[in-house]
Amino acid sequence: MLKPPSLPRLSYATFSDGYDDGFSLQLDQAHYMAQIKQVGSRTLSDLVQSLARDDRHVTCIIYNFLLPWAADVAGELAIPSVVLWIQPASLFAIYSHYFNGYDSIINTLNKDPSSTIELPGLPLLAPKDLPSFLLPSNAFPSSLAVLGELIGSLDTKARPETRVLVNTFDALEPDALTAVDSLKLIGIGPLVPSAFLDTTDESDNTYGGDLVNKEKDYVEWLGSKPKRSVVYVSFGSLSTLPKRQMEEIYKGLVEIGRPFLWVIRPDDKGSKTDTKSGTIDAKTDMDTDTETESGFWKDESEMGGEGLIVPWCSQVEVLAHPSTGCFVTHCGWNSTSESLAMGVPMVCFPQWSDQTTNAKLVEDVWKTGVRVKVNEDGVLEGGELKRCLEEVMGGEEDFGIWTLGTVGHQQNELNHNQRSPVKLWSLIILSACSIYHCGRQGGHT
Repeated sequence: MLKPPSLPRLSYATFSDGYDDGFSLQLDQAHYMAQIKQVGSRTLSDLVQSLARDDRHVTCIIYNFLLPWAADVAGELAIPSVVLWIQPASLFAIYSHYFNGYDSIINTLNKDPSSTIELPGLPLLAPKDLPSFLLPSNAFPSSLAVLGELIGSLDTKARPETRVLVNTFDALEPDALTAVDSLKLIGIGPLVPSAFLDTTDESDNTYGGDLVNKEKDYVEWLGSKPKRSVVYVSFGSLSTLPKRQMEEIYKGLVEIGRPFLWVIRPDDKGSKTDTKSGTIDAKTDMDTDTETESGFWKDESEMGGEGLIVPWCSQVEVLAHPSTGCFVTHCGWNSTSESLAMGVPMVCFPQWSDQTTNAKLVEDVWKTGVRVKVNEDGVLEGGELKRCLEEVMGGEEDFGIWTLGTVGHQQNELNHNQRSPVKLWSLIILSACSIYHCGRQGGHT
């Protein structure tokens, strides 16, 4: 994080995770999770007690699913605590069902790709729709163990007032929010800056905490493009695609013939870009075997001036821009909820964790996008990406029935006189936020 967010009355305090001399992503995850629980439990308790001695009493501890032991620390100190679930309620319901009797059924389901299961409060799910932590190929078993610890802890302590805060809202997931009988799931989302949502606070226009320096050139570039014409491509802050996959994505973007804005982080070694200028290094050799030094751009003229690569950007700013017509996304929950809020249809290329389930919800439940089909090697081919983009955005003569203006541009005409699911969800989100703020002004919470 380059610079933590700054807000009135917000301060930061740290506690040790046992790796004060540095942390490597190559460390064994299970060992790290055990270490942070052992050391973190002690240092978090010390921090809370130190604050109390300074007359800064902690009145509640909010924690996420990776730190379920924080609730035990809070209990020992007689402080209320609540978990903040940063994925959709559907994921919480899936994990809750898994750890409460459905594990053998789900594990059996994984043996037959064509089979399906209907869990309480959830749509029909195939193996490809399940979170990757529940698949036989799961490379992070310690993450599933931590989720089991969280669910078990909440079930053990379940009381009528036991609540889970979820980054969703009632209209989006009404069944999933009530799918766990023993707990009260409360939608508090979407957690999107107000300036891009209901405009009640224009100064609230960023999350802060950027991982890479961003430049503003992309805003001017977007402003030069027609409305709803730009394909925005980003795969989040963690996913790194291999060179072959990036080549195929580029081919699909070139073949569709639309302007595209592609976020490629400096640490993504599948390509070679000039991250200072954001331009494509078109002279690199596609055939070189050294992935860390190779690019995938065939010919500079092939770009036609239609593509822009940036190392980082304000995603909500891009999604809210009237020129943005589609989002090619990994379907992380922040990206998915932002796209829903801004009224931008999605082409979903999920990678792991909750992303596969999010893609299922986008395509089959909310109907605000399509999910790509990968080949036998797990690669999204350029032709398939082009097909999905055409389905979402339409051909050369139109913008597709799903591509609509953002919340901030509600007066745009709807294609074919249809009120599409994309537009409807953005309006529902705006309405929900307006009701929330009216309730607060009226003294209700």
